[in-house]
Amino acid sequence: MNQRVFITGHGIITSIGNNVEENYQSLLQRRHGFGEISILDTMHKSSLPCCEIKLHDSDLKDLAKVSGKGLTRTTLLGLIALREAMRSASMTSDEIQQAGLISATTTGGVREFERFFYEILDLRQQGEFLQFTDTANPGEHCERMAEEVGIRKFIATLSTACSSSANAIMHGAALIKSNRLNHVICGGTEALSKFTINGFHALMILDPAHCRPFDQTRKGLNLGEGAAYLVLESEAAVVKSGKKPLAELKGYGNANDAFHQTASSPEGTGAWEAMRLAMSMAEVKTSAVDYVNAHGTATENNDLSEGTGLKRLFGEYLPPFSSTKPYTGHTLAAAGSIEALYSILAISRNVIWPSLNFHTPIPELDIVPVRTLQEGVPLRNVLSNSFGFGGNTSSLLMAAV
Repeated sequence: MNQRVFITGHGIITSIGNNVEENYQSLLQRRHGFGEISILDTMHKSSLPCCEIKLHDSDLKDLAKVSGKGLTRTTLLGLIALREAMRSASMTSDEIQQAGLISATTTGGVREFERFFYEILDLRQQGEFLQFTDTANPGEHCERMAEEVGIRKFIATLSTACSSSANAIMHGAALIKSNRLNHVICGGTEALSKFTINGFHALMILDPAHCRPFDQTRKGLNLGEGAAYLVLESEAAVVKSGKKPLAELKGYGNANDAFHQTASSPEGTGAWEAMRLAMSMAEVKTSAVDYVNAHGTATENNDLSEGTGLKRLFGEYLPPFSSTKPYTGHTLAAAGSIEALYSILAISRNVIWPSLNFHTPIPELDIVPVRTLQEGVPLRNVLSNSFGFGGNTSSLLMAAV
């Protein structure tokens, strides 16, 4: 388990950009994707704005360079980010054939399934909808993506709510550390759906206004859609190829405080433990952490719990922290890999992203996230947090190389 893990490629699509460079420019310019829904047909399109990617599925097919049938929006978003990640890492055909793919999602192709639900129930009906009959299976998207790019050696799908793609990255790293694979592409993809919007609306944690992480007036999260993938490679593979890594995945930690089905513990136990485990694996002290990309959903419970965990771990030496969810919305299973990618950009471009819409500290915590773009900041170690329902908490520690 001594094999080091390096990140050699990345790819992304979100409401603020169709690739890595577009996302980077949007973050620099504080450009967010929050607004009225126009692509998904929902009764909440005006009342519950989201961070929607303003491209129809036909446009996504063009970007993904596919023409087949039965490809869900979740699959198309994933393919766009996956192909960019593979190009970014300059993966050879041999590397692709010997690589693994671990993809995360919460709802998979439920967007298409719910669209044709009544037609699918009627076994006498025939039509184009039949191509989507099995897309509600979360693993279907990963199989289609692997088929499109030629990955066959190892394929897996993870679903642990909003920590899913962070856990996918952790699983990929474990496969490399145990010498099972030299190349693993890990991440997550998520498309907006009525099921998701209605579900979070029922939980009463959606804010019809733009979300405000770590602010006293926070009212809830904004949903978003997108995908991001990272190419992980073993140290031996990097040495052999001579590639220059973007960063090193130096440590990671996963915990489950099992406090509640949807809420985090008020003591921040899971957040504290996940970050502590990641730093312990990396052998990095609290004083050496230069930035934390927080989970920061802007819900009353999460921000208080995560903030408590941060204060418990770092004490009075809390490093700069911020949440990038006001830019992209909460992309659920894709959030962990999207924010890991933003953390890699922070390391490679020497920047710290500001939290949008912050004005007043939470009284119980009195902590303040970064509010203005900080450039020219050398970052050695960055933590990226992703916390899911059921108390499943994960933290990734990425380091400069």
